[in-house]
Amino acid sequence: MFVKPITILTKTYNEMDLLTRQVEQIVAESGVKNGMVTVLTKHTTTGVTVNESLECLESDIEVFLSRMAPEDFPYSHARMLKDYGSTAGNPTGHLKAYITGNHCHFPIIDGEMVRGGAQDIYFCEFDGPAKRTVLVIVEGE
Repeated sequence: MFVKPITILTKTYNEMDLLTRQVEQIVAESGVKNGMVTVLTKHTTTGVTVNESLECLESDIEVFLSRMAPEDFPYSHARMLKDYGSTAGNPTGHLKAYITGNHCHFPIIDGEMVRGGAQDIYFCEFDGPAKRTVLVIVEGE
């Protein structure tokens, strides 16, 4: 197993960052010829998703997620959390991450990550700006 982190410094509260090229480079670096690659975020207010890399589609996804988890809804999570000693102000981040998921998988065949022509890997920030870590896990032979 070959594991390599990607550190991302997000700039805004909500953003989508392409990771496809970085993941492909890590797969090549791993030396695995046949296997699987998993991309996994380590944070509960971020997501990893696969979609077509089009600016207009990114905008549509952001609008869709905002409609699904509006900022002005009276969420139960938006309250004082004794364990943290502060008020939770990020319920929409958790819900958007729940919708997008926290990982994706792709097969590796003959040393190449196999994906559809329009499939790109996105890291999604829903509670930024922040320093984030994504793990790229390559398994195989």
